[in-house]
Amino acid sequence: MSLMLWFSLLLICVLGAMSPGPSLAVVLRQTISNGRGHGMAAGCAHALGVGVWAMATVWGLGLLVSRHETLYQVLTWMGAAYLVWLGFNALRHAATPGLKAERDRRESLWQAARSGVLISLMNPKLAVFFTALFSQFVTADQSLSDQLLMVLTATLVDGLWYTLVALLFSQAHLLAWLRCHLKRVEQLSGVVLIALAVRVVVP
Repeated sequence: MSLMLWFSLLLICVLGAMSPGPSLAVVLRQTISNGRGHGMAAGCAHALGVGVWAMATVWGLGLLVSRHETLYQVLTWMGAAYLVWLGFNALRHAATPGLKAERDRRESLWQAARSGVLISLMNPKLAVFFTALFSQFVTADQSLSDQLLMVLTATLVDGLWYTLVALLFSQAHLLAWLRCHLKRVEQLSGVVLIALAVRVVVP
């Protein structure tokens, strides 16, 4: 793959990672509620899920998902259900009188990572995105090294972007303000996640 072609791929991956959506909401919620490490864990795990979709797309699975409406719909509804579950959990925590005590028992890093990887693996739109993206770069005689470069580029860009998001939103002054308004943040987070679930299933 030429350097110019790789730069084109890199730019598209950066723009794709930066687009707001449920993944951003999950990483922000982990950062605000549990801290920088949890936000980074969710972001890095999300990148692994992106890497799985990217690799599957190179192998043709992305095209299968994008062309088979039933499979796509099943994955879409599963993803939407997961978003609704996250949203209702956020609203439930916000309504809990002992919210501060509840938050003192933070989620583990494993739980944060699990939420990050699930939000990417249960998003079939990533398969469609990578099918559209990689179709411009995949050729019949493409080498394995070029395919791995494409997958690694998508994975690393996603991981670096969400790590940056976690670092930015965990700045002491910003995090202190957000935690002072934790109940409102949880309420907003819950509403946003449920709204995103609706957007996922409604064309």
